[in-house]
Amino acid sequence: MKNVETVYAQEAPDHEARNHLVMSEISQVYYLARRIQERLPQNVALEDLVHAGVLGLMDAVRNYDPGQNASFKSYAAFRIRGAIIDSLRELDWATRRLRRKGRDISESITRLTNKFGRQPSAEEIAEDLKIDLSELQTRLRKLDSLVLVGQRVASQVDDSGTHDLIENAPADEDDSPLEQCMRTERSDLLSRAISALNEKEQSVLSLYYREELTMKETAAVMGLAESRISQIHSLAIAKLRVSLEQMNVQRHDI
Repeated sequence: MKNVETVYAQEAPDHEARNHLVMSEISQVYYLARRIQERLPQNVALEDLVHAGVLGLMDAVRNYDPGQNASFKSYAAFRIRGAIIDSLRELDWATRRLRRKGRDISESITRLTNKFGRQPSAEEIAEDLKIDLSELQTRLRKLDSLVLVGQRVASQVDDSGTHDLIENAPADEDDSPLEQCMRTERSDLLSRAISALNEKEQSVLSLYYREELTMKETAAVMGLAESRISQIHSLAIAKLRVSLEQMNVQRHDI
């Protein structure tokens, strides 16, 4: 049985060896597809995400370079997730009306944060928008699906000039000092934004992103219903987007 290093030590990895690499990471394709699907509308089929993920995995096998000092598993995960996200972009379910509702929520969070000097609760946001709490949670869930492509700053307005708030590409030792500095700065901004969230929101984000638990597993750890975890996650992401957008504005004004 050939490992990754053996395969890529050859000038032309054989077809059988490449197939072995693909099959060895199929479970990771399903894992990532399920994690992404649990935050998407029900009409998005898991099979479609898996298909896109397999294409990303095959692309990883073709392009992996062990000389970059990154494990094949990590590199494959990055390419798998990227391929799934690219397939979701093509669906383009983000209507102008939904984006308008997203901006309304962001403006409400900003308004209430300035008013209270802290992050507002879901109940306070719903009251400010003059909608039921259940309607707010529905909107947040839809927006969470919309910005699944990396929790992107300003993604409610358009797709230009956005960057990933939670999950960034693996660091490359060959990055320029400027890029390394910018990555550190983004990390610092994100840490500050997360620290402003309440304890429950921070716990959900930590379990879901740092510990890489699913929503179901996170719910079990916290002793809450999975639907409640989803609601907490969606509101936390909405708050992070607003906080980071404000921090970016303040930074550019200095």
